[in-house]
Amino acid sequence: MSTNAVQQAAAGDDFTLVQPSRTHAAGAGVTWISEGWKLFAKAPLMWIVALIILFVMAIIASFIPIIGSIAFQIVNPVFAAGMFVACRALEKGGEFELEHVFAGFRSPRLMSLVILGAIFLVAWLAIVVVCMGAFGLSVGAAMLTGDPNNVMETVLASSLMFVIGLLVMLLLLVPLLAAYWFAPALIMLSGLTPTAAMKESFFGSFRNFIPFIVWGLVMFVLLIAAVIPFGLGMLVWVPLSITSTYTSYRAIFTEP
Repeated sequence: MSTNAVQQAAAGDDFTLVQPSRTHAAGAGVTWISEGWKLFAKAPLMWIVALIILFVMAIIASFIPIIGSIAFQIVNPVFAAGMFVACRALEKGGEFELEHVFAGFRSPRLMSLVILGAIFLVAWLAIVVVCMGAFGLSVGAAMLTGDPNNVMETVLASSLMFVIGLLVMLLLLVPLLAAYWFAPALIMLSGLTPTAAMKESFFGSFRNFIPFIVWGLVMFVLLIAAVIPFGLGMLVWVPLSITSTYTSYRAIFTEP
């Protein structure tokens, strides 16, 4: 496929964005996985090759202290956008080309995708810092006010605060993940701005809370099966999570 064809696949001009987004029944979660499997089965080798390339790039980035990991996290939506371009190409009867992996970097929407990555990273770090800070203060208070002769009681109090901190962190991360989940696709394929994409993703995700629970349960079962053969099943599970996210995006936000 030529670069021109890749750009056409990324344009998404044949999509009509549905606003407000559709709400689906619980069974849609299984349908998204089934349709995602069909996209994976069209080019299984290329999906695995693309995953390995991204994995190697993540390892290389990790060798650059702090900056490398931060930079890779920020460009994650750019790579995600490339994967969705590959899904679109396969859906239209085309092929998965290696250049799809980097399609987001050649897109005029590159800056929007980078901004999305930066917003997500800053929000995620803010949640972690606030929750860990609150936990640290609670532990300090427990140590100062607790009975020095009853160390176990102080430790248990600290453990309880840690569990509460984790629960609070999860409660804050869920809406953040909901706002991010479809945002790369909405930017790359529907042409939305980062903030508009996150808004649409947030409401689209919560309008389909039940089918997403079903999707998550099925994917969790498949994840357990994927890690059994020395983790090799992850080479299929990760692409399936991408393709099923694309099919759910199509079902929720676009006209057929």
